[in-house]
Amino acid sequence: MNRTDLSASIVELQTLRYTPAGLPALDFRLEHESSVQEAGLTRQVKASVKAVAIGAVAERVQRQPIGSFWRFSGFLTTPRNGKSVVLHVQEFQQD
Repeated sequence: MNRTDLSASIVELQTLRYTPAGLPALDFRLEHESSVQEAGLTRQVKASVKAVAIGAVAERVQRQPIGSFWRFSGFLTTPRNGKSVVLHVQEFQQD
């Protein structure tokens, strides 16, 4: 199963573009920061994640302010260039 939930803030929004099928698409970047337990110790975690949204979700994300904090849900994939993992956001809501 490929399901990812991430609480993060929006730190960068690209210009809304359209797929060859005519669907709106938005590339953006998220930043996450939290504490987790690992091997009995507390570890501070920070991550910067590339994300993309398609369709109505892209239009909704585009309207959110930089720095706003949300819980994003979707799946992970590697783009054609194979250089990084991208979170494909299927839904998001206030965290």
